[in-house]
Amino acid sequence: MPATSAINTNPLLNEFTTPYGVPPFDLIKDAHFKPAFDAAMIAHKAEIDSIANDPSAPSFSNTIEALDRAGAALNRVSAVFFNLTSANTNDTLEKISEEMAPILAKHYDYISMNDKLFAKVKQIWENKQNLGLDEEKTELLEKTYKSFVRNGALLTGKDKETISKINEELSVLTIKFGQNTLAEVNEFQLVVDNKDELKGLSDDLIAAAADAAKEAKMEGKWLFSLQNPSVMPFLQYAESRTLREKIWNAMQNKGNNANKNDNNDIVKKIASLRLQRANLLGYPTHADYVLEEQMAKNPGNVNKLLTDLWKPAIKKSQAEAQEIQAFIKTEGGNFTLAPYDWRYYAEKIRKQKYDLDENEIKQYFSLENVHQGVFGTVQKLFGLTFHERKDLPVYHPEVKAYEVKDADESLVGILYMDFHPRASKRGGAWMTSYSDQKMKDGKRIPPVISIVCNFTKPTGDTPALLTYDEVSTYFHEFGHALHGLLSNVNYNSLAGTNVPTDFVELPSQIMENWAAEPEVLKSFAKHHKTGEVMPDALIQKIKNAGTYGQGFATTEYLAASLLDMDYHTQTQVMEGNVQDFEKQRMSSRGLTDQIIPRYRSTYFNHIFSGGYSSGYYSYIWSEVLDSDAFEAFKSKGLFDKETAMAFRKNILERGGSADPMELYRRFRGAEPTIAPLLKKRGLN
Repeated sequence: MPATSAINTNPLLNEFTTPYGVPPFDLIKDAHFKPAFDAAMIAHKAEIDSIANDPSAPSFSNTIEALDRAGAALNRVSAVFFNLTSANTNDTLEKISEEMAPILAKHYDYISMNDKLFAKVKQIWENKQNLGLDEEKTELLEKTYKSFVRNGALLTGKDKETISKINEELSVLTIKFGQNTLAEVNEFQLVVDNKDELKGLSDDLIAAAADAAKEAKMEGKWLFSLQNPSVMPFLQYAESRTLREKIWNAMQNKGNNANKNDNNDIVKKIASLRLQRANLLGYPTHADYVLEEQMAKNPGNVNKLLTDLWKPAIKKSQAEAQEIQAFIKTEGGNFTLAPYDWRYYAEKIRKQKYDLDENEIKQYFSLENVHQGVFGTVQKLFGLTFHERKDLPVYHPEVKAYEVKDADESLVGILYMDFHPRASKRGGAWMTSYSDQKMKDGKRIPPVISIVCNFTKPTGDTPALLTYDEVSTYFHEFGHALHGLLSNVNYNSLAGTNVPTDFVELPSQIMENWAAEPEVLKSFAKHHKTGEVMPDALIQKIKNAGTYGQGFATTEYLAASLLDMDYHTQTQVMEGNVQDFEKQRMSSRGLTDQIIPRYRSTYFNHIFSGGYSSGYYSYIWSEVLDSDAFEAFKSKGLFDKETAMAFRKNILERGGSADPMELYRRFRGAEPTIAPLLKKRGLN
């Protein structure tokens, strides 16, 4: 065991004594992580050995519940470390991450392939009918047993060694993939030194580019990056077709530049190792292995959903392409629509057809206003209130911490929020936790939850102004946060978002619906200069244009979902060229040359560095659920208390404590249908 003095001086190895048990970020140094991991793994191993060697007859209490409690120190260290490597990383943390990945993989394999421990779990599992377990205990037992089996507990010695080696290699490769993607984003710079080339861009985007150039010691120039708040509006508004093409090519070739950040070989290795592992465990493909534990159950069900949606989506996107090509011709353009033209001309057409300008909308969406809109919506629905706590330690000066209270003033949890891009943060938006909700001595221990985004930064005297998509993203991530915050289960491993991937997006995506409702918009969409509430006419324009561009949006998303399934339904080790594989799969489905998958292979972090392999379809699967679920609110009232409480009690509070479809049926009274989704996307 580590020396007591080491424990006393390393803040990660002590129970956090901060208010609410939040991480003491002000005390944690990079040098603390490696010794903390080492000590926490030793402690966890001792706990596991104690359970495995307990001479008492195995019981639910001394084995299953004990396993759920074990590893608290390692969970604490891991949560802080891996959240920092995503939201505020540096070279030291990246190096530790690569070093620790195979060590942690080996540590968890020691547990999942522990014959003595598994024998106890298996004995309890086989006797489950006689134990009188309630629903939540039954779910915990089932997930514990299946976790052992799915991690190789039934394999023989040689195969166990092979699985362990695969897990170690995958742990390194997935981290390296994400690091390469972040490096590609950070290393690209589009520098403009002629203001005439900025025509079409909004004043706030130009100001942000000037600020970025100044920070990079290029005063008097304009700097654009591959961060979403920079690249997307550039593609949408920049009149310079040459510069649009340049930034587009940089974006679509992330990880595909034959340099030190190249991800092509990593993609092949990851896909092949996942197949090899699935085969060893008795599954024909990695997708079969993953989907067995999801709502979808098997690749056939996923492919049916994606194919059913692909047909109307591709048809609509082809019609949109024809409309854009005709528009280009009317403007005197003598060229064929290219991918870097799509957003630019689609925005022009939208403005012409619906008299709707994204830059006009943004003036009503200052981050602070949206902030209050989200808080107000959640208070009306669930009675929650949010109180900023400036005394709580944070991991970056931009981060804010909030105390979340219920209607009766009881503490629900702590919420961190981190909104703007920086070189130390990976792209995208996500919710995570520093500690999940748990029970201790019959008392609920509140969770510590975090939302991390990459929204447009404020510039000069202008506040951060969000696009409509960013507003939706904020509501989306807040739905995830509610799932974590409101969790009220007995077991840590079933708390919050510890649910199947294709169910976890339901709480997030249903929240997006409120962002689009006029009643909600009028509560927070106020002009950042005048305070004027967004006019009814502008709200109506947004509504009128609601399904415009859904052919493109749905097609690029589905293309990425299908690409994910293509990699993970392979039955042979991947050989050949990744780019050729992707191109062949997309062209075989009739994907137009003007659209690429939302994420191409070499920067598809969701599936090659995140937890969504064979799971990117989850967003559209969950959208079937959320579209159907929101109908319950629309039929009874947006803020109907009874409906909101039913959603809270049956979905948000229950985490993974029961079968997800059963939870959904309890809320809705029936299984969902696809009709509301097709209507919402204008694909019916």
